[in-house]
Amino acid sequence: MLWLCSIVPDALAASGLSGSLTDPQGRAVSGARIRLRRRADSSRRETRTDDQGRFSFGVIDSGEYRLSAEYVGFPVITRTFLVAAVGLETEDLQFSEVASQNQSVTVSANVSDAGFYAPDPAQRIMVRDETLDANPGRPGMPVSIPGMPVESPAGGVKPPQYFVPGVAGDHGEPIAMFFQIGGFLFQNNLPANAHGNGYADPNVIIPIAIETVETDGGAFDVRVGNNSVNAAIIFGLRDRVDPIIRLSADYRDVNLVTGWSPKDPANKLWVGLDLSYGNGFLKRLEHRRQYKANVSKVFTFGKHDFTAYGMGYYGFAFQPGLIPIDANVPNDTYDARQREETSNGALILNDIWHLTERSQFQFSGFYHYYTLDVRPSFGDGWIRQSEHRNANSEDVLYSHSFSKAFSLMAGVDLRREAPRALDLDRAKDAGIFQPVTANNITINFCSPYVVADGTFLRILHYNIGYRGDVVSMDNRDLYRGPSFSFSRNAQINSPKGTISLVPPEPLSLLPTVSLSYGQAFHINDPRIGTTDIFGGTIVSKARAYQLVVSKTIAATEFRVTLAHVTTAQQLARISNDTGLQQDEGPGLLESITAAARRNFTHGFIQGSFARADAPDRFTGEPTPEAPRLIWDVLGTIDRLPFHLVARGEYEHVGRKPLGDGFVAVPVREFRGAIVRPFQSKGIDVGVNFFIASGYGGQTLETLSLPGEGEPFERITGFPLRSYVTASFTYHFRRNSWH
Repeated sequence: MLWLCSIVPDALAASGLSGSLTDPQGRAVSGARIRLRRRADSSRRETRTDDQGRFSFGVIDSGEYRLSAEYVGFPVITRTFLVAAVGLETEDLQFSEVASQNQSVTVSANVSDAGFYAPDPAQRIMVRDETLDANPGRPGMPVSIPGMPVESPAGGVKPPQYFVPGVAGDHGEPIAMFFQIGGFLFQNNLPANAHGNGYADPNVIIPIAIETVETDGGAFDVRVGNNSVNAAIIFGLRDRVDPIIRLSADYRDVNLVTGWSPKDPANKLWVGLDLSYGNGFLKRLEHRRQYKANVSKVFTFGKHDFTAYGMGYYGFAFQPGLIPIDANVPNDTYDARQREETSNGALILNDIWHLTERSQFQFSGFYHYYTLDVRPSFGDGWIRQSEHRNANSEDVLYSHSFSKAFSLMAGVDLRREAPRALDLDRAKDAGIFQPVTANNITINFCSPYVVADGTFLRILHYNIGYRGDVVSMDNRDLYRGPSFSFSRNAQINSPKGTISLVPPEPLSLLPTVSLSYGQAFHINDPRIGTTDIFGGTIVSKARAYQLVVSKTIAATEFRVTLAHVTTAQQLARISNDTGLQQDEGPGLLESITAAARRNFTHGFIQGSFARADAPDRFTGEPTPEAPRLIWDVLGTIDRLPFHLVARGEYEHVGRKPLGDGFVAVPVREFRGAIVRPFQSKGIDVGVNFFIASGYGGQTLETLSLPGEGEPFERITGFPLRSYVTASFTYHFRRNSWH
C-alpha cells in the first residue's frame, strides 16, 4: 500500500515520493516507466526505475495524483491518492498476480487540492473503488455518491438527478454536472430542456469508465457557471480500463458490460460497451432497451497531451410513472401508454500544451447531440415532451505559476446550444396529440474568466476569481407565432473568492478553516413562465457563502460545512401537470453538513449528516420538494473470510414538504455488493443488492383513479422495490500476468 504525505503550512506543498518496484517473485524491475500526474492541472512528471528498481520524484505539490507503474508483460499498476502531509515516504511497489489493475488509495486532505483548478475547500474526491454501481443492470446513475441521493424514475431511460440538502430533486435540478476529459470540464447540463431546466443525463457514461467523483464547488470555481446554484459533480474518467466482460442478471433484467485496452501500457486507449435489457422491478413490464458506447484515447507527443473522448447512448422503455402512495394501482402504473425514448452522443477534445513546468495552454472543444421523446400521463391527459438539439463549444485556458505567492489562470468558454422542436403536446380522451407549445431556441454563451491564487503570510491561502457570462437567447415560437417570439441578452458578473487558514506546525492542534463566496446562475426555460415576451429574465442568479472547518484527529478526518444560499424568484421547475415552467423562489437555503471519514489498511468508512432549511423569502413557506434531512453511511472492506470483498451504503432521506400542507414519506435505501475474486482464473463472482422502503419522485398531482369521481390533489410517487442481482466478471489478462 503506497502512503503519501502532504502539505507544509507555509507553502501548502512540500512532500516527497520515492519507492522501488519488483516483480511477483520479488526481483527488481529496472527500466519501468513511472508516471505521476496531478489531476487538477494535468501537470505530469515521469521517470524510470534504476538497476535496483528504485524511483524518486523529490518535492511535489499538494493535491490529488495518479501514480502508475508500467512495464511490458505486466498489468499497469495505477493508484489515486491525495497528497496531504509533510515528509518523504519510501515504499516498495510490486507487480502481483493477485492485484487488481486499478488500485486506489485515498489520503484525506484538509484543503484537498489548494490551487486555482480546485479552489473550493468543501470539495470531496471519491475514488472509484469507494463508490457503488448505483443501479447494476438497470438505467440511472452510473455510481452512487455518498450524501447525494438520487431522484430517478421507476424505470425507463429518463435522466435521473442527484440532489443536495435544501434543493428540490428532479424536474430541472440546478446542480452542475461535468465529465473531466483530460484537463477540460465538459458540461453535461441541458439548458431549456424539454423536461426541465438544467437536466443532466449521466446514462451515457459506462460505470467502469469512472475513476474519481468530485463533489461541491459549484459557486466557487470560475470554470463552473450556468445550471448551478451551489453544487457541482465532476466525473473523472480513466485513461485505461481493465479488459473485462461482466454479466449481471436477475429474473427481470440483464446487463452486459465489456471494456478493453491494449496490452502496451503506454497506449492510453480504451473502448467500452454496455447493453441492457429489462422489465424493471415494478409490476408493469418496461420492455427496456439501452445501449452505450464509450471510447477514449490519449496521445502524448512532445509537450502535448491530447485526449479524444467519444460517447453514444440510446434508450427506450415503457415507464410505469407516478401513482398515488395511498392507493393500490394495478401494475403500478397510471397509464399503460406511457413511454420514453432518448439518444445522446458527444465527441470531446482536449489538448494540454505544457509550455514549461509552471505554465500551460489548454485548447478544448466538443460537439453534442441530444434527442428526447417522453409521453407521461398525470391526470390532466396524456402529454408528449420532445426535442432534438445540437451543441458545440470552443474553449481556451492559460495558466502560469509565478511563485508560491501568486499564480494566474485566464480563459474563455464559447458555447452554443440549439434545441429544436422543443415541443409540448397534449392528448385528451380522443388520444390525439394537440400542440401546447412549439419552439426553436438558440442559446449562445461567451464566458471569459480570470483567477489569482497563492499563499501569503505562510498560513493563508487565497483564491480570487471573476467570471463574466454573456448569454443571448433567441426564441422562435412556432405555435403562437412571431408575436410571442423574442431575442434577449443577459450579462452576469460572478465574483468568486476563497480564503483558507492552514495552521502552522506549532499550532497543529487547530483546525483548517476556509470561507468562500461565489455567484452562479441558472438558465430559464423560455416557453411559458418567467421568461417570455413581457420582459422576464433569461437567467436566475444565486449567491452562496460557505464556511468549512476540518481537522484530522486519530487518523480520522472530521469536516463541518455551513452554507447560506440566496436564489432569485425566477429559479424554476417544470410542472408535471402542464410540462411548463413555474417560479420557485426567491428562496433562502441554509444547511449544515457534518462528515467523518477513516481509512484503514483494508477499507474505509465514512458517515455524513446534512440538515437544511429552504423557505420562500416572500411567503416563508418551505420550498416544495426540497429535502431537509439526509443521513449517509458508506463503507468498504477488501479482506473478509473466504477472500470476500464487500461494499455497502445506507441512505436516509427525511420527510420533505410538497406544498399545500402535504409532506412526503421518508425514503430509506441500503445498497451493497459482495464479490468473491478467483484470481488465478481471472474471474469475479458477485451479488449486488438493493433494499428500500418508501417512494421515489414524490410530488403532488391532481388526479383520480377509476371509480373515485372528481380528481383531487394527492401525493404521488413510484414505489421502491428491493432486488438482488448476480454478476459474473471475466478479466481477460488477470490469469496471464507472468
